[in-house]
Amino acid sequence: MDCIYEGERMLYIQPDECVDCGACEPVCPVEAIYYEDDLPPEFAPYQEENVLFFTETLPGQDAPIGSPGGAAKLGPLPVDTPLVASLPPNNTGG
Repeated sequence: MDCIYEGERMLYIQPDECVDCGACEPVCPVEAIYYEDDLPPEFAPYQEENVLFFTETLPGQDAPIGSPGGAAKLGPLPVDTPLVASLPPNNTGG
């Protein structure tokens, strides 16, 4: 599961590094991981944001993250996509 990168407020899956093993699904505390073909329509904007996280230069970065070959190499990143950064804080503790 080294394809899951931690942003400031959201976790992002690097699609080029994911091998579709499904190991992340049962451990996701908010049940937010879906295979691409099974993604509910209301979550489609987050799929787009997931792609942008790796392909666009985000505020505070010099270059896109790309495919660095594993999240452990980078650790938590202090950035999010503009949509995710604009969401109100989650005050539920999760």
